[in-house]
Amino acid sequence: MKRREFIRLAGAAAASVPLAARAQQKLPTIGFLSVSTPTAWRHFVVAFEQRLRELGWIDGRTVTIEYRWAEGRGERFAEISAEFVRLKVDVIVAGGGAVLAAMHATSVIPIVFTLANDPVGAGLVASLSRPGGNVTGLSLQGPDIASKRLGLMREALPDLRRLAVIANPASPQAASELNEVQTLARAAGIEPSALEIRRAEEFAPAIETLKGRSDALYACADALVGANSARINALALAAGLPTMLYAREYLEGGGFMSYGPNVPDLFRRSADFVDKILRGTKPGDIPVEQPSRLELVANLKAANTLGLMVPATLLARADEVIE
Repeated sequence: MKRREFIRLAGAAAASVPLAARAQQKLPTIGFLSVSTPTAWRHFVVAFEQRLRELGWIDGRTVTIEYRWAEGRGERFAEISAEFVRLKVDVIVAGGGAVLAAMHATSVIPIVFTLANDPVGAGLVASLSRPGGNVTGLSLQGPDIASKRLGLMREALPDLRRLAVIANPASPQAASELNEVQTLARAAGIEPSALEIRRAEEFAPAIETLKGRSDALYACADALVGANSARINALALAAGLPTMLYAREYLEGGGFMSYGPNVPDLFRRSADFVDKILRGTKPGDIPVEQPSRLELVANLKAANTLGLMVPATLLARADEVIE
């Protein structure tokens, strides 16, 4: 072989090594565990991916996102978490009750929770300022704002005397909020009744029993409730019951009011947590964030169907009025 040809071939081979290495290099992988459905969480996913792109993480180019949908079925949480461990994802993003399942599956892979009612009370983190371990994320402040939700219901419904509270007892966070709401209701002279729902098919018969026995329905934050919120609202509307939900996205189907964080904003912020972790920050060193603002949304369409007059003072304070 001529010397010139040898040099050319050797140079081409050397140049091809970095290209081959880059082609074989595994992209960082995010395991996204949704407790709900693609439809219910579509706004949240859009917000999450948009912020990731702003930070330089583009699905399929600089990062891989593995989406899994539990569709409100708690038994799927452990199964999906175990799958992410087998896939050796670099970070798990999970919401609500799925966080505990992810924690049981791994103490090594970083976990970012997007929707946690009471992360300290549920044992997800040691404290908000110093989470410790492999878990951090964003708090919904569920128990803390239960009293505010109840106060808004009393303002909108001056004759409120009997309140049904729907919750999934299998969810520690929903169970905690249920206890808080019952305690607050009794202190306010309101008779609470708990509707403990574990499966989607239980909603219809349970809400049917409330006709003539309750004045309103309060829904505790939970994967099962979120995945079936439109159905819950429609059933409650048919039963003549105004509902209080924990986020604007869950008013579909005739929900009456919601009060809580802007959930798409929380998902945007969760992308910042993922970014820090993928760049080397330990999750235990990233403080848990609380919502920067809480939003009140009133649905006048539902109010009109129910024959309710919403006080003008409440409407004036609402962040959004659905007409």
